[in-house]
Amino acid sequence: MKYRILQKKWFLYLTEFFAGMALMAVELGTSRLIAPYFSSSQIVWTIIIGTIMIAMALGNVIGGRWADKSTDPGKLFRRILIAGIWIALIPVLGKYVIAAITALVILTVNTAHLIWAALITCLVLFVYPLFLLGTVTPTLTKLTLQDLGESGSVAGRLGACNTIGSIIGTFLPTFVTIPSVGTSVTFLIFAGILIALALIYFISTGTHKAATVAGIVIFLLCCIFGHRSHFAFWENDLTYEGESVYNYLQVKDDEQKTILSTNVMFGVQSMYMKQPGFTGMYYDYALAAPVMTGKKTPSVLILGMGTGTFATQCDYYFPGCDVSGVEIDGKITELAHTYFHLDEKTPVATYDGRAYLNVDQKKYDVIMVDAYQDITIPFQMSSVEFFTLVRDHLAEGGVMVMNMNMRGSGGDDDICTYLSDTVTSVFPYAVSVDVPWTTNREMFASLSDPAAALEAGTAALADGELKTKMLTVRQDLAAVGKGDHIFTDDCAPVELIGMRSMDAMIKDELGYYKDVFETEGLPGLLSLLGL
Repeated sequence: MKYRILQKKWFLYLTEFFAGMALMAVELGTSRLIAPYFSSSQIVWTIIIGTIMIAMALGNVIGGRWADKSTDPGKLFRRILIAGIWIALIPVLGKYVIAAITALVILTVNTAHLIWAALITCLVLFVYPLFLLGTVTPTLTKLTLQDLGESGSVAGRLGACNTIGSIIGTFLPTFVTIPSVGTSVTFLIFAGILIALALIYFISTGTHKAATVAGIVIFLLCCIFGHRSHFAFWENDLTYEGESVYNYLQVKDDEQKTILSTNVMFGVQSMYMKQPGFTGMYYDYALAAPVMTGKKTPSVLILGMGTGTFATQCDYYFPGCDVSGVEIDGKITELAHTYFHLDEKTPVATYDGRAYLNVDQKKYDVIMVDAYQDITIPFQMSSVEFFTLVRDHLAEGGVMVMNMNMRGSGGDDDICTYLSDTVTSVFPYAVSVDVPWTTNREMFASLSDPAAALEAGTAALADGELKTKMLTVRQDLAAVGKGDHIFTDDCAPVELIGMRSMDAMIKDELGYYKDVFETEGLPGLLSLLGL
């Protein structure tokens, strides 16, 4: 080692430490970058972890070969510099790459759109820089080891540095950088650390002056153009855009309503209507549940409170009702009070819905289960054991209403079939209704006939818009039969089954555009879109 900075080896161990930290930070940042487009489901996590592990394995093998061929430390730090620059470019270009890949997959692939889109995105955006980081450990081992008699000690110290860095790189993005400054800045922070390591080496050794200048300039440009996590880059009038520990969040406001979206690809998560009344969404149909109880002021528990759309509807149509909610994302509750006029007196517990039921002793007239978003369905809130908990928390004559946001085709491999069969294994009576002009289906389950209860409850309503709406719901209600497609805590592959329903939805919604692309090619599609 001819350079003084490497003679005492501390810089090599520091490099290993920060390489491990950056690797885990990028992995967590990857999940947050693609979640607004592809969800944060277990499927997506599996793809992220799998591709990263492949990249690291290749980096270890090939990096070992490179280390045996050359002991020039400059080559290692050039690779670290390239990895840092690549990671810094992700906040600038990543969202456009993801959008292009998504469009390409939808137009060219018939099934498993989510898997292909997430896989290709990971391969294109993340495999190369993480492959380069995978070459760090074998190269540092070669550079650090001067005596075979200390090979175990050297390997152990390097492994410890990498592991400690990885631990910090796991907790720091999740609990500090992503919630406070966002995903984009998180990428830039850890890219900057890698670039700084390379620049310290180059400056101290007086080598690679052009690479040093280029690295500084590119990183500064990335900081200028990529510092903001603007995932929905086609939106120009967002009232709020930010991130929490759990979600990407965007609030849009117009003259009629304010809406919250937690996923740029899958529409509205919550809504506030500036003129009291119906929303035009599934919340209007869910109002059938309190009507079924026959009570003027029912007690209502909402699992998946969001910004309180259903709570606001209940307060409006059932004045004096007792509404409380459970929402795992405390940031959403903050937005509910800031932008969606949720009454400060409405209690909202920041908790997982099932965990809340485990400790709650109260019984309710209505329990709304509204915790499903795209294919991100919490398996612990889709099983027999969960619905048994819900049943046990219902008062006499109580009703569970569940929003199934992908109505599906009704086949044996459909997510709604599984959820319906699971519910009917717990409740003796269940009915469902599809919400027009949406992909939503509402299910009502009780220990007595919900259809008869809705008929009686509707008859008791005073003439008005609620009664008219309930007559429509009653007309479209369909009985839900029993089946043997049942989720349990031990076996609930909700995401794989939900992905099939999503494929069917994409095919139905975008089939026309895909046909145009297949027959007329890209020029025909662009012409259809007016581009």
